[in-house]
Amino acid sequence: MSAPGSSLTSGTEIGTELFEQTRTVDRARLVRYAGASGDFNPIHWNERFATEVGLPGVIAHGMLTMGLAGAVLTDWLGDPARLVSYGCRFTRPVVVPDPGEVEVSVRAVVGALDVEAGTARVDLTVSVEGRTVLGKAQALVRLA
Repeated sequence: MSAPGSSLTSGTEIGTELFEQTRTVDRARLVRYAGASGDFNPIHWNERFATEVGLPGVIAHGMLTMGLAGAVLTDWLGDPARLVSYGCRFTRPVVVPDPGEVEVSVRAVVGALDVEAGTARVDLTVSVEGRTVLGKAQALVRLA
């Protein structure tokens, strides 16, 4: 059986959906990310503070959301070295309830192919409850 991302070749067509997957985020994940990143901004852990500054509640770190989407892509590719570049815009906060969790959906579609360079642009739609949370999320990946 071939690796999931091995189907992304020069014969792949623009517009091809590669995958759609979800990842969950809960308050414990926010605490672990804060420790790993050193970002202890109270909007990511203190409900009272977050609402006092005008947020709907505690929100996930933007870089955590971006990282989750990138990890879904590299897991699908099967080899993280195939990821050449990746960027996005933070367009909407991801509110993380307590108790509970939020589902982050990641959908990948081939946006462009450069057969000569051996690369493809993968457009990611990253959303929560049908609302996009990362804008212009795009990755350049090497073809298999």
